[in-house]
Amino acid sequence: MAAWRERLAGVRGVLLDISGVLYDGGAGGGVPIAGSVEAVARLKRSPLKVRLCTNESQKSRRELVGLLRRLGFSVSEGEVSAPAPAACQILRARGLRPHLLIHEEGFSFQNMNKAFQVLMELENPVLISLGKGRYYKETSGLMLDVGAYMKALEYACGIEAEVVGKPSPEFFKSALQEMGVEAHQAIMIGDDIVCDVGGAQRCGMQALQVRTGKFRPSDEQHPEVQANGYVDNLAEAVDLLLQHMDA
Repeated sequence: MAAWRERLAGVRGVLLDISGVLYDGGAGGGVPIAGSVEAVARLKRSPLKVRLCTNESQKSRRELVGLLRRLGFSVSEGEVSAPAPAACQILRARGLRPHLLIHEEGFSFQNMNKAFQVLMELENPVLISLGKGRYYKETSGLMLDVGAYMKALEYACGIEAEVVGKPSPEFFKSALQEMGVEAHQAIMIGDDIVCDVGGAQRCGMQALQVRTGKFRPSDEQHPEVQANGYVDNLAEAVDLLLQHMDA
């Protein structure tokens, strides 16, 4: 317990991943992970500042918040950091006209190959990816995420994508700025050992990994990233935070 007290005593803000931490997506929108609805409510009743950080690229913030509310979460659009708005700002600022690969209706081998052709024809190709996750969890099982397709285009075209979203340092810094806390005062709670945990730690935050969502037992022996702590679910993480935040 002393170790947890030392890790969590100075925490003033909490960043929460959504998919795999709050809920698992799937048919009908998905299902909340056991204990997560009340865990979020407890956090929001506490003195801690809370922000939801997601790489969700299939829904707008309004759609995502609507889904979360239907699942029982009390959240607002203003509490969510997502990569799509930032990507739109980049496109407008640079005057870029994108070829979009949108899951599921606009995503196909033909569109993927067209994206490859477009990039190969450009003198200065730009590939923007909303995150770089390898896979995510739905109720039906693990699903390939955007990072797999991003890497395919990088390899085929010999370029490096610009990642907007986790684990981009700019994404985390923007979320911290919205909360008004410094990196050393914040903790990230996520199910992705690389994008959530590793990305947050590189920005100077602590990070907990939950054993829900895409978590795999091998994550606890990851060769490059070691979480500051591992918890069974968000409810356990919140118990620890509220117990030790004023220690």
